[in-house]
Amino acid sequence: MEKEKKVSRKRGRGGRPQEDDPATHCVMVRFNNVENARFLTLFEQSGMQAKALFIKARVYDQTFRVIKTDRAALEYVTKLTSFYAQYRTVGVNYNQVVKELHSHFSEKKTLALLYKLESITKELVTLSEQIMQLSQDFKEKFMMK
Repeated sequence: MEKEKKVSRKRGRGGRPQEDDPATHCVMVRFNNVENARFLTLFEQSGMQAKALFIKARVYDQTFRVIKTDRAALEYVTKLTSFYAQYRTVGVNYNQVVKELHSHFSEKKTLALLYKLESITKELVTLSEQIMQLSQDFKEKFMMK
């Protein structure tokens, strides 16, 4: 019987531990359609996860951030990133092609093919410079805002 009492004493109450200062007071606000639409717009722009936290921040004059995304800029960056990935794969394939040329073709044929590869490489370099210029223009345009 004593063992049973000791076991029951070791067990604590179940559930989540209580907070030191629990939020027990509730305040209710009602909006009409126009006010609700404005509230939801501000809430979405804030980027906060909970409406209650957003309301508390506004009541106590805490600053909140507004996140605005420019679809055109996002699309441009996405395409530029994918293009850069393709450009890198070309560089990897370039090395493999040069190795294969030297191992499978005669010296004369290899030099002719390398000459063609060199002219295409010059085109890639100009394309790379254009990419860098577009990126610089993009950075200047959107950093000025």
